[in-house]
Amino acid sequence: MNAFPGIDSQPGICGGVPCIVRTRIPVWVLEQSRRLGISEQELLVSYPSLRAEDLVNAWAFTRAHTAEIEAQILTNESS
Repeated sequence: MNAFPGIDSQPGICGGVPCIVRTRIPVWVLEQSRRLGISEQELLVSYPSLRAEDLVNAWAFTRAHTAEIEAQILTNESS
């Protein structure tokens, strides 16, 4: 069973980084937004396909895979 329902990574989608299913929104994008002070409500408005449960799953995934998400954020910042 998937420990993080609603989070998926596929090599051919978004470069294989973990994303919210149905949306192609990378988890690292949501985490970086949160670090920049964007509220959950603002994220839900900015990304209409997101649901509150997607954010719960994204935060849980981030806690469990901190190093992976941090590396993806750093990779994006250096691009």
